[in-house]
Amino acid sequence: MADGTLDTRPPDGLKANAIGFLDALVIGLNATSPAYSLAAAIGPVVALVGVCAPGVMLASFVPMLLIASAFYYLNKVDQDCGTTFSWVTRAMGPWAGWLGGWAITMTGVLVVGSLADVAVTFALLAVGLDSWAGNEVVRQVLTVLVILVMTAVCVIGTEISAKVQNTLILAQVVCLLAFAVVAIYRVYAGTSSLDSVEPEIGWLNPFGAGGAELTAGLLLGVFIYWGWESAVNLTEEVEDSATAPGQAAVWSTVILLVTYVSVAIAVVAYAGPAFLADNADEEEFIFALLAGKAMGSWDWVVLLAVSTSGLASTQTTIIPASRTALSMARRQALPSPFGHISPRFRTPDVSTWWVAAIAIAWYLVVRQISENALFDSLTALSLLIAFYYALTGVACAVYYRRHLTDSVRNFVLIGLGPLVGAGLLAWLLVESIGDMSDPANSYSGVSWFGLGPPLVIGIGITLAGVVLMVVWRLTAPAFWAGRPEVADPELVRSAKEL
Repeated sequence: MADGTLDTRPPDGLKANAIGFLDALVIGLNATSPAYSLAAAIGPVVALVGVCAPGVMLASFVPMLLIASAFYYLNKVDQDCGTTFSWVTRAMGPWAGWLGGWAITMTGVLVVGSLADVAVTFALLAVGLDSWAGNEVVRQVLTVLVILVMTAVCVIGTEISAKVQNTLILAQVVCLLAFAVVAIYRVYAGTSSLDSVEPEIGWLNPFGAGGAELTAGLLLGVFIYWGWESAVNLTEEVEDSATAPGQAAVWSTVILLVTYVSVAIAVVAYAGPAFLADNADEEEFIFALLAGKAMGSWDWVVLLAVSTSGLASTQTTIIPASRTALSMARRQALPSPFGHISPRFRTPDVSTWWVAAIAIAWYLVVRQISENALFDSLTALSLLIAFYYALTGVACAVYYRRHLTDSVRNFVLIGLGPLVGAGLLAWLLVESIGDMSDPANSYSGVSWFGLGPPLVIGIGITLAGVVLMVVWRLTAPAFWAGRPEVADPELVRSAKEL
């Protein structure tokens, strides 16, 4: 290409220039499911670190921003919808690349069902159908229908996906801001029905709690930021694909930081740390509890925010998984049918429907075990997230290794920053493994093979990936014939241009 970037897209590939920077930014934001993530994490984080919860969310932002830098610079030289899979393969070889792609795909499988379930539950609560929300059969049927509908939207086209996302993020942000404003107003007006406390600057200090509680809080913080890279998975379909997707990813993390810290301060101030800690086991329903107390008859506004958050993220979480599978199939790392692109819509229809089908099966099977088992499967997500984010950070430094000393900018933004981010995530990964090994720390509270269910799920998914990788290596070795590629000076010069 004229700008020195790599273009490996086939002429009949995904629809180029389908969406712009703002659309990509919105999709990156919605993929994190801000309202749901906050609702699910705020109680447990406060139970761990008290009023320092906003500070923990601030600290969790650091590795995310550093890894977002790696995504930006790697996308500059390789606009491939497989992101981590493609980049790690180029930098570190096919074995590491395949495992990175597997991790991304499986995160989608694990979480899509839960997100759709949240969307259904809170929508029913918002319209007063509490009995339906409490009926397992109704919830599961509606959840499956939501997954199918949002999958169809993904297949029909990236443009319609973006329009749906724009609507959902607007509704979500307006509802969250309304809740935060009312909560803060009632704190200073002295009309809170709970033990409210006025915000202090010290709340932004993540080290106020320290110790194991801080580590556990940071793990939860990483989870609530996860998903912003969905914008980069659309790189082949975004205008100005060499820069816009990466910029959208970076800005997504910054906007999320402001949103999370602001709403966290409002929630902690209004409810007080004692109430939040006592109700930490309510997970995402903490917002349902607070909505009625803070907003009275307008509580449906907060319930709607969480519902639209889950609905939006159901759709956007399918995007990275399906496009990673497409990229892997194009490189012969998966069977060729996964690389099929709809002639009409120019989207990866086969891989998208496969992701949805497996996600539905996982949701229904785990849901039959127990609701706690579903939460345990979500806890296992942190292992996969930390793994492929850290792998991407290392891949960035390795890919550019011959040019890191060309300038201070290269050394800091392309080398040191991503490596520090990878190191922090690797540390959190090790800490989370130790924590998950204790069955008492799981939602189910039971032992699977002497370990906590989340760790068993994480190990099982990893081993399944290794087995499938070895089988495919023996069956179709073409992908493994390639060798890592080193960035040449032209590509480095292109990546410097912001």
